[in-house]
Amino acid sequence: MPKVIIDVMLKPEIHDPQGDAIASACRRLGFGQVASVRQGKRFELELTQPAAEGQMAKLAAELLANPVIEEFSIEQG
Repeated sequence: MPKVIIDVMLKPEIHDPQGDAIASACRRLGFGQVASVRQGKRFELELTQPAAEGQMAKLAAELLANPVIEEFSIEQG
């Protein structure tokens, strides 16, 4: 069964308050080497058949990510 992994992250210029909170918690827990954190979303899709080229990018752009503030990467395996 074909599998596609889509990772969605905030664009680098967008502030990530949840990432900041995680980084702060890491330091409080004794992980002082953690300088910063960016959090994101990961989607693992199992397909019934291989997807046409560009179809997964369209799905990601229209449904899984907000292209104004997020970017995505696609890995097919």
